[in-house]
Amino acid sequence: MANHKSAIKRDRQSKVKRLRNVGYKTMAKNAVKELRLAIANKKIEDANLCLNKAISTLQKVQSKGALHKNTVSRKISRLTRQVNKLAIVSAEKNREEKLGSPKQDPPSSQT
Repeated sequence: MANHKSAIKRDRQSKVKRLRNVGYKTMAKNAVKELRLAIANKKIEDANLCLNKAISTLQKVQSKGALHKNTVSRKISRLTRQVNKLAIVSAEKNREEKLGSPKQDPPSSQT
């Protein structure tokens, strides 16, 4: 336990700040979890909406000082790549459905 008056005050402030940061971090983790669930279910529209929400939440948490700016940038970058990859796979799948499955050449016989 702190003995000096200033140390006691710093201890009180640290406890308040820690509880506040726990709430912010939980909010960010829930937004990321919701996005990852949309990606896992391959719902591109939901993933795009959740990505915007997650980016906004992460940036807000970073501005409050609960997460480091590089951590937030890394998370946003990785999540954006996952959503973009899902969009590419979804676009290729839709294109193949419209064109029909590509026909394969019959195997050539070697004589």
